[in-house]
Amino acid sequence: MPSHDSELPEVVRIARDLIRFDTSNFGGGDARGEREAAEYVADYLRELGLEPEFYEPIPRRTNVMARVAGRNADKPALVLHGHLDVVPAMAQDWSVDPFAGEIRDGMLWGRGAVDMKDMDAMILTSVAEILRAGERPERDLILVFFADEENGGVEGSHLVVQDRPEWFAGATEAISEVGGYSIVVGDRRAYLLQVGEKALIWIRLRARGRAGHGSRVHPDNAVTRLAEAVAALGRTEWPIRLTATTEAMLAGLAELSGSDADPDDLARTTGPAEGFIRSTLRTTSNPTGLTAGYKHNVIPDAAEALIDVRTLPGAEDAALEDIRRIIGDDVEIEIVVRDIGLEVPFEGDLVDAMVAALDREDPGVPVIPYLMGGGTDNKALAGLGITGYGFAPLRLPEDLDFTGMFHGVDERVPVEALVFGQRVLTDLLRTY
Repeated sequence: MPSHDSELPEVVRIARDLIRFDTSNFGGGDARGEREAAEYVADYLRELGLEPEFYEPIPRRTNVMARVAGRNADKPALVLHGHLDVVPAMAQDWSVDPFAGEIRDGMLWGRGAVDMKDMDAMILTSVAEILRAGERPERDLILVFFADEENGGVEGSHLVVQDRPEWFAGATEAISEVGGYSIVVGDRRAYLLQVGEKALIWIRLRARGRAGHGSRVHPDNAVTRLAEAVAALGRTEWPIRLTATTEAMLAGLAELSGSDADPDDLARTTGPAEGFIRSTLRTTSNPTGLTAGYKHNVIPDAAEALIDVRTLPGAEDAALEDIRRIIGDDVEIEIVVRDIGLEVPFEGDLVDAMVAALDREDPGVPVIPYLMGGGTDNKALAGLGITGYGFAPLRLPEDLDFTGMFHGVDERVPVEALVFGQRVLTDLLRTY
C-alpha cells in the first residue's frame, strides 16, 4: 500500500483529510461544528476556479455550496450533496484513532469513512477531474456540503432549504449517500441503488412517579414504569409491509439466489447486508438512550428514554398509534424530530444513467432498487420538489460488513472501492 501522500489516489487523500476534521455531532445542538471542514472544501473548490458560498445560520454549523456550469443549459441542474458532520466515536472502543485517517490493510479507517466523507471526496475529485481536463459536465451541477445531517438536518439542510432556496435554482434531481454499493448473493455480485428512504420519528418517552427513599416499598416508581415501556417497544416484532420498491428488490434477490423464500430469508441471502435489507421491510423502534436518577438511594420522580423510530413512507401516524398502544397510557410521548419518507420509481433518465455508469465499470452486474432504512438530506430537498437518489458507488469485497460500518466501530472503506466510485461518478457527470 502506498505510504506517501503523492502515491495515494487523490480521492483517498481528500477523504482522509476530511476524516481528520473532528466534526462529531452529538445531536440536539451539541456538536463540534463543521466550519473547518467546510473551509477545506471551499478552498478545494476555489482551486478549481469555482466560487463557493457559505451559509452558517448557527455559529460553526457551516454549509457550503458551489455551482458548476454545464455544457447544456437547457437541461435541469443536478444537485450533488453530502454532509460534513459525523456521529461521535468512542476512541477507546476502536483499534485505530477514529480521527487519524489511517490507511491500513488496503482500507481507509476513521469516523466518516463510509458516512459520508468518502462520498464527499468522490464528489470533489470527480468534478476536479472534469474541470482540470478543460471539460464541463453535461448539465449544471450544484455541489452542496451540509451541516447537521446526523441530527436530521435540523440545523443544516432544513435551514438551507428554508433560507437559501436560490442555491438550488433550476434543479430537479439530486444524488447523495447510501446507494450504488455492491452486495453478493450466493456467488453473484449486484448493486443496490437507493430510490427511497424510510420516514424518521425520534421520540422521547417520559415516565413520572413519586420521589422517595430507595429503601422503601415504592410501587409508583418512574424507572420501573419506563423500563417496562422501553422493553415492550424494543422487543416489538413489527410486521412486514412491502412497497413497490421492496417488492422489486425482493424480486431481484429471488432471481439472483434462485429462491422463492419469504422476505426475511431472501434478505439473509445478502450476507453482511442483511441487517440493512431487513430494516427496509418493516417499521423499527430501537431504544437508544436512558436518563433517570441522581443518587443510588433516591427514587427519582421521572425517567426518560430515547427511541429511534423508522417507518415506511406514509406509515408514520399509524406507527405512533401502535407505539401508544404498546407502551400504555401512563408513559408520555414527545416527538423530538419527525421527517418524511421518500420513494420514487426505479426508472427514468437519471436511473438509466446511473445503471449505465456502473455497467461500464463492472459490466453485466445487475442493479437492484432498494429503500434505505435510514435517512438523508434528500428529505429536505424534497420540499423544493427535488427528487433524490442514493448513489455513492462502491465495489466492495464480499466479506466486508459494509453496512455495519455505518455508525459502527472501526469504520473503514477499501481504497480500491473509493477509486472505483470516483471513476463511476465522473463518468456519470460527463454523460448525464
